[in-house]
Amino acid sequence: MIPVLSPWLLALPIALITVLPVAVVAAHLLHPDPALWAHLSEHVLPELLVNTAWLLAGVGAGVTLLGVSLAWLTAACEFPGRRFFTWALLLPLALPAYVTGFVWLGLLDFTGPLATWLREVWGIQTPPPIRSRAGVIVVMALALYPYVYLTARAAFLGQGRRLMEAAQSLGQSRWSGFWRVALPMARPGIVAGLLLALMETLADFGTVSVFNYNTFTTAIYKAWFSLFSLPAAAQLASILIGFVFLAAVLESAMRARRSYAASTRTAQAARIRLGGWRAGLALGWTGAVFLLAFVIPMGQIGLWAAAAFEQDFDARYLDFAWHSLLLSGLGALLVTALALALAYSQRLHPTPALRATVRLGALGYALPGAVLAVGVFIPVAWADNWLIDAFHLDGQVLAGTLLVMLLAYCARFMAVGFGPLESGLARITRSVDEAARILGVTGWRRLTRVHLPMLRVSLFTALALTFVDIMKELPITLMTRPFGWDTLAVRVFEMTAEGEWERAALPAAAIALAGLLPVYLLIRHSDREKTL
Repeated sequence: MIPVLSPWLLALPIALITVLPVAVVAAHLLHPDPALWAHLSEHVLPELLVNTAWLLAGVGAGVTLLGVSLAWLTAACEFPGRRFFTWALLLPLALPAYVTGFVWLGLLDFTGPLATWLREVWGIQTPPPIRSRAGVIVVMALALYPYVYLTARAAFLGQGRRLMEAAQSLGQSRWSGFWRVALPMARPGIVAGLLLALMETLADFGTVSVFNYNTFTTAIYKAWFSLFSLPAAAQLASILIGFVFLAAVLESAMRARRSYAASTRTAQAARIRLGGWRAGLALGWTGAVFLLAFVIPMGQIGLWAAAAFEQDFDARYLDFAWHSLLLSGLGALLVTALALALAYSQRLHPTPALRATVRLGALGYALPGAVLAVGVFIPVAWADNWLIDAFHLDGQVLAGTLLVMLLAYCARFMAVGFGPLESGLARITRSVDEAARILGVTGWRRLTRVHLPMLRVSLFTALALTFVDIMKELPITLMTRPFGWDTLAVRVFEMTAEGEWERAALPAAAIALAGLLPVYLLIRHSDREKTL
């Protein structure tokens, strides 16, 4: 018989993969360097704080406007093209924000095709200033609005017919019913999606780098690789962790102040049929967002990639692809295995303490990759120094290896693999466990003989989502990769840093095509309607 406490032997070490880097970075707040802080306070922090505040406010407003309006139109209204846009508006998730960013930079730069067309055809000599604060905010809002769209649409669909009928019986029109009833009731879903979008904004490195817009993630990278100051990078990372936890605490406090009644889904609300100019406006709005967020960027990437293929494609790209596939495959297998151990430990021993430990292990997705890269590298460097002193070694053993990258990937994406597996285990009733116990199958044997065959879909989903997330991940790969170990994402970063948009499009196209897989899974499982 498996001992009762055995789940702790797995859950604790796995949770430490995430907790230790966070604790290492956060500890730098407790031991500040006065000279370093004086320099940061005078020359670095003012710009970073202002830029970050503007970015969060602008992206937050943008994704809320886009996500909520599109969610209401596709969930509550009927207009030409609604069924298509219901799932098509999720497709921008396939494009990393840094890919969307460099496409629009290439199009709207002074020598770009769109800017040239505006000058030659329309006589517009000064196209929109894309290299600006407004430019990076608009691009990130277009890339991240699906987070709010997905959660807000689910909230609107879950409200049912009776809610709007009750509002109309009290004299409310459908428009006022939206503002006074439907929108406030959907607030938890909207806030959940908004929080995800803001977390991604704080964690973003590639987009702000392309736009030369200084934030904490770019400052951490510059402190480490330009100033060669790991302590400065750690101090900046500790401040960024503070932002992340503050956002999470504020969201929890806001949600706790009000209670929301969940309505049944026995009767879906009848959609509002739009006609005339209203239908045209709805179609124009959804179509414009889809065009700007996916069609134009994806189409331009395809054109640039086709033009660059014959000139730029060589054996190096096979190495880039191989490195990306190897890292993504190894990372996905490792993350899924560890996430399965966490989820099953929680099922075997569902105490509050173990559940809290499991939640800590799945905390990393809320943390920027740059922070986790610093948090993993510091203890690895300490361990290397200890090994060198203890065994009189000639060089580093751990730093600069794939081990550091994989550990950082596990800390960052544990939640991605944990979510589908936890949901899959929750769908397996306890009666199945009791039947297995009666037949003599207990403990971890029950996992291999009973639960794993029933978790095939959940395992595939966890592997697919983690694989693509690792393939798109930029800061961890860029900051912890071994020398010469370039991936497709690193190639995109290097080419965009030099303004080589066409050459960046070839690896970006591969990343975008891979990104369509999780979007397909999301589309398949997100909408439970039978009348799409």
